[in-house]
Amino acid sequence: MNVLGVRAERRVVVLAAVLVALTLCLGLAGLCYGASWSSPGEVLAALSGAEPSVVISQWRLPRVLAGTVFGAALGVAGAVFQNLTRNPMGSPDVIGLDAGAYTGALFALTVLSGTSAQLATGSVLGGLLVAAVIYLLSADRGFSGLRLVVIGIAVNAMMTAVNSWIVLRAELEVAIAAVGWSAGSLNGVDWADLYIPFCVIAVLLTAMSTGAHAMHQTSLGDAVAVTTGVGLNRLRLLMVLVGVGCTATVTAVAGPIAFIALAAPQIGRRLAGAAGVPLLPAALTGAVLLQGADLLAQMLLAPAALPVGVVSTAIGGCYLIWLLTKEVRRA
Repeated sequence: MNVLGVRAERRVVVLAAVLVALTLCLGLAGLCYGASWSSPGEVLAALSGAEPSVVISQWRLPRVLAGTVFGAALGVAGAVFQNLTRNPMGSPDVIGLDAGAYTGALFALTVLSGTSAQLATGSVLGGLLVAAVIYLLSADRGFSGLRLVVIGIAVNAMMTAVNSWIVLRAELEVAIAAVGWSAGSLNGVDWADLYIPFCVIAVLLTAMSTGAHAMHQTSLGDAVAVTTGVGLNRLRLLMVLVGVGCTATVTAVAGPIAFIALAAPQIGRRLAGAAGVPLLPAALTGAVLLQGADLLAQMLLAPAALPVGVVSTAIGGCYLIWLLTKEVRRA
């Protein structure tokens, strides 16, 4: 067992190194790519301050970092909820948390003045409210991950309908802005948009890292987790808060970016060969997926840049079909 454990740990370390290298390569490509191509030497000179470049340091760098950090946050959020539900379908965009965060942001846009602080607060509160409703409904007669997923899908459908109604009732200018923002986009992201979200995500990921071992214990079953000293209710509350916080923070800045949280944890788990859904491979895979999707979004209709959510939805839709087909065959 010790030999197998060492091999598993070594595989995770090697995978993490490969994913970090791939993230750095994609980040360098993102810094080079634009209306005019910058060589890697020019990028390194701009980053070191030897030859300052507003385009690289003020326009491209925030976008690249946003893709990396937001992708990691979505990957962790997906891993948290897939561990909580013990179901590969249990991701924030499937069970309605993205839709709830979007509802809160729509409220800030249509009723309030729609400032960055209001969008962030509305997204978090909307996501938390929907999460509380889903959790309370699924916890009736004992907690069940499958029940949570099914109820979450139903709540997602209802919140999507509510969001459509809000957009239809809004003024034309607000409705156009809301629909464009709902696609999920990193276009136009700058440093002012990222300071607070990065700090929030750092706090959430640090908090989740302290409960990572206990979270993996729950994958063995509630009874086993309790016997090893895991406080299930406290752990589940932490997992929900971290998952909703990561999802809502990304939604507040970039809009709801679909399917990264669904695909990244399962891809990371398969690459790592892990029994549960480990957080580090999920985070790094999420960073790679969002970085790659954003680069593809910029290239497809260049010089116009597509919202990254359009590309992630197309890729994620193919992944979802494959996942459902595999689950049906297993059943």
